[in-house]
Amino acid sequence: IPYSEALDINKVQPKYDDAATIYDDLLNRIDADLAELNVNTESFGKADLVYGGDVVKWQKFANSIKLRLGMMLADVDNAKAKTVVEAAAANIFTSNADNATFKYQTAPPNTNPIWVNLVQSGRKDFVAANTLVNAMKTLDDPRVPFYFTTDANDDYTGGTYGASNNYATFSKPSLTIQAPNFETLFMDYTEVQFLLAEAVERGYNVPGSAQSHYDAAITASIKYWGGTDNDVATYLAQTDVDYSTAAGTFKQKIGVQKWIALYNRGIEAWTEWRRLDAPVLTAPPNALS
Repeated sequence: IPYSEALDINKVQPKYDDAATIYDDLLNRIDADLAELNVNTESFGKADLVYGGDVVKWQKFANSIKLRLGMMLADVDNAKAKTVVEAAAANIFTSNADNATFKYQTAPPNTNPIWVNLVQSGRKDFVAANTLVNAMKTLDDPRVPFYFTTDANDDYTGGTYGASNNYATFSKPSLTIQAPNFETLFMDYTEVQFLLAEAVERGYNVPGSAQSHYDAAITASIKYWGGTDNDVATYLAQTDVDYSTAAGTFKQKIGVQKWIALYNRGIEAWTEWRRLDAPVLTAPPNALS
């Protein structure tokens, strides 16, 4: 993609840089940024709309992004990934309180773009897809009512993905998600814990077990969306969810649960699905590349 020359006003046809070059530069840049984050100097204070001027949380956010960047390299440069991940893991998100969020307001023009697209527009274009709804219902996932509205039969169903579906028949994004002030998640504790679970499985020197991080990731996701401790315990106790008994390799176990947890974060979910090769999804009829 255009990267090194992308913002050069004198380069109307910027060159394309390969992914490895870009990742190397991103890692260099984030290390430089981390070196400049100083808790003893003045911050942006209330003008900082993510952390309210809390530099410690910005340090955690930067290291959590570094953790993600490192894991993205794991299948192509394992040695470098290990070094990056182990360096980042010492100061990353430790709870949902560290989540990097952007909060919207209840009145235009500073509203949640989902509300703009699904409510303010008056359009009725989107229903839930059967891929995710069916997978979550099979697992008795407690997040279903937090993710979706009920359908015409007071149940939860998704339309056939990649096809035309009757709007009134199927579930839609929940009213929580459609609210004008529903926040955006840039990165969260759930993602960090899934990354650590994978790091353990790959033999990187990070604390904890794969199961403990996997459990923490699912717990954080369910609690973030409004689930209870009992919801968490019941869900994790299921044979198909319990890390020790769920089917598949570590990539498949983590991949399925991470895909569910990354609902409403489409780019991240798509990236992780490609990287972990899980869950198994079939392209819709007449799909276009």
